Amino acid sequence: MSLEDLPVVEFAFPGPLRDQLVAAILSGAKTSTSGLVLEYERENQPLPKPGERAAVIDSQGRRVAAIELTEVRVVPVADVDLRHALDEGEGYRSVAEWRAGHESFWHSAGMRAEMGPDFTVTDDTLVVAERFRLVEVG
Repeated sequence: MSLEDLPVVEFAFPGPLRDQLVAAILSGAKTSTSGLVLEYERENQPLPKPGERAAVIDSQGRRVAAIELTEVRVVPVADVDLRHALDEGEGYRSVAEWRAGHESFWHSAGMRAEMGPDFTVTDDTLVVAERFRLVEVG
């Protein structure tokens, strides 16, 4: 299956954060990611499954790589482990740093516009913790 035939996966919103995350994927530094179960539920989308492949797009919407999911876990925010945090490739050195960074994003104006103004992450908020491998660079 070619890069053009794959479904698209987006990391963050277009802009500097997406550019940073895509660069980390392309360099091999980023091999995990986190999303909210609530996002899938709100969009009526099934949770991802190991073996699924997707095209990574950059801030301009170009397909720049393909990744394949190798592991998908649903865990409360409080149970995200250090290995997952480190493998996000964003420079986190602890789970506390991972959580602070992700809460900042999840509580941002862009996410609140999607999730509602009262959305707040708690220890019990369910996260989709995904591991992936880079399979193709476009």
